[in-house]
Amino acid sequence: MNNGLEGVLSKLDKLPADKKAEIEADINAVYDTMPALAMVDSRRGITNLHVPNNIIIDASMPNVIRDGGRMWNNDDELQDTIAMIPDRSYATLYQVTIADCQQNGQFDPATMGNVANVGLMAQKAEEYGSHDKTFFAPAAGTIRVVNAAGEVLLEQTVETGDIFRACQAKDEPIRDWVKLAVTRARATGNPAVFWLDEKRGHDAQMIAKVNKYLPEHDTDGLEISIMAPDDAMAFTLERVRRGENTIAVTGNVMRDYLTDLFPILELGTSARMLSIVPLLNGGGLFETGAGGSAPKHVQQFMKEGHLRWDSLGEYCALVPSFEMIADHRGNAKAALLARTLDDAVGMYLENERYPSRKVNEIDNRGATFYLTLYWAQALAAQDEDAGLKARFAPVAAALADNADKIDAELLAAQGAPVDMGGYFDPADELTEQAMRPSATFNAIIDGM
Repeated sequence: MNNGLEGVLSKLDKLPADKKAEIEADINAVYDTMPALAMVDSRRGITNLHVPNNIIIDASMPNVIRDGGRMWNNDDELQDTIAMIPDRSYATLYQVTIADCQQNGQFDPATMGNVANVGLMAQKAEEYGSHDKTFFAPAAGTIRVVNAAGEVLLEQTVETGDIFRACQAKDEPIRDWVKLAVTRARATGNPAVFWLDEKRGHDAQMIAKVNKYLPEHDTDGLEISIMAPDDAMAFTLERVRRGENTIAVTGNVMRDYLTDLFPILELGTSARMLSIVPLLNGGGLFETGAGGSAPKHVQQFMKEGHLRWDSLGEYCALVPSFEMIADHRGNAKAALLARTLDDAVGMYLENERYPSRKVNEIDNRGATFYLTLYWAQALAAQDEDAGLKARFAPVAAALADNADKIDAELLAAQGAPVDMGGYFDPADELTEQAMRPSATFNAIIDGM
């Protein structure tokens, strides 16, 4: 049953047809008589019991809150929902958010403040509880963590089949985390809140280190505090409703929760969430969110040739990537590429060129075309670099002159199943054909 109900249903194919039909009828009868289940895909009859990773807390709960405490039912309609979350440490932050909405109403994306996150990025995901420290209890008893001297550092009572994950965070990444929090607070002037609960053993150790390393930095004039998660959420939501921005300084689990929650409340998706992660030895990671929703997007693309993934996060991530190159190497061209791409992203948003959820409307490929057009136009319009201006002026003109034709070619590629040669490991050639269906657009780009 580790694979959920799908693990049972998949085995029915080995039975005679009449026996399979009988069992399926019994299962469906249970749905008719028992409390309703939230649906992952109501059109295909897939509930949140089918596969364990179909319902992801950090991706699902923000949508429940945004939709007024409702999820989709078997009739493809929103229905009041009771969420049961197996997380006694952090899940209560969603209750705080729901209570705030019950008292103050839904959030207004036009006026709400934003919540940036400075996440603790411990090596090898240790603070999450990495795979080599994940254990299934073979019997009822106690799991202990013991040091070399034989001292018990912590222990947990377990039952047969319980999952135990040993989490840790080492000194160097914690020290860097504190530095990043102070740096971000200084750069923005916004208050920074460490989401740590002194009543939790793990957090108590973290608080001690935060208090140790904060004095190493100039914090004069900055508002930096430590709050338990529920208190931090209440403080943050109050500021959000006033249109004020706040910096959440959290561990990895909370980073996952918050970088889905606030973008989904504000923008409807965390695909547009940009995460910048400076690395200890220089360089950085520039990434986007919404990994939990990506499988559904790929399934839709394979079924009907429409890819609704919004690449805005990737577009935004390129800007600080170019900026880092410009800062570290004094590369003026990289700085110009960053500024013009930032302008292009603004045009992309202003003209609402992001993908639709529905087939035969603009999808990721059409959105990418318009981002390309706006970026080429911004490079053609600037006068800082004559070489880049000369190179991109004809490209911008060709894209603009052929916009209607390219639109038509991209839309014509939708509405039919797509063969990429595989789901988890698609064939490069087939995928390129599917993702580049406009001969006109391709010719302009390939001719650069």
